Amino acid sequence: MSEFWQTSLFWGCALALASYLLGDFLKKKTKQAWLNPLLFAIVLCIFFLAIFHVDYEDFAASCKPLSYLLTPATVCLAIPLYRQIELLRRSPRAILAGIVTGVLVNFVGVALLALIFRLDRAQFMTLLPKSITTAIGMGLSEELGGIASLTVALIILTGLTGNLSAGLVCKVFRVKEPAAKGVAIGTASHAIGTSRAMEMGEVEGAVSSLSLAITGLLTVFAAIIVSSFVP
Repeated sequence: MSEFWQTSLFWGCALALASYLLGDFLKKKTKQAWLNPLLFAIVLCIFFLAIFHVDYEDFAASCKPLSYLLTPATVCLAIPLYRQIELLRRSPRAILAGIVTGVLVNFVGVALLALIFRLDRAQFMTLLPKSITTAIGMGLSEELGGIASLTVALIILTGLTGNLSAGLVCKVFRVKEPAAKGVAIGTASHAIGTSRAMEMGEVEGAVSSLSLAITGLLTVFAAIIVSSFVP
């Protein structure tokens, strides 16, 4: 059986896509926000690998075609951004201020965790890119000496948390301005959160797309500077 998992191409793609589509179907049927298709797919794939004793390396190798699509899928988020370009031109300072604040909060939060739990350099650099999209975060973690595979897990966890809690957080703090919602979601929870912002509205999705892109760039530059001061 192990030979099948090692030699059969694309079975991982089929499993991942089928799991996601099933999760999407269940979410639409039940109307439950917590039943996120991505979270459902992750849990289902983990159960599958555990039950059939499949090595993760074999699963990852068969999922490479999906991994290649990650970067172009992120680039496609520019479409709603282009549609709302006039809105962005009217309030660039407010949007940029929100993004910069979000990046600073992320860095301060990670620094406090590092101090409290006495994290070493590798662990600190693993945590630092948690709020940027996987396409950027994984490479940044590797470059700075972090644990890339763990960074990916943290990025997904951060995105899922933002996706599931965005509506509730905006409601609790009475955030009603669409652009403000977009900035908060895109800056804190990258592409996975942006998918939730797009469900809220086109303005939210456009601003969230812009926010995740600028957040990624600012985080890269800031992380390189910060890394030079971390022993």
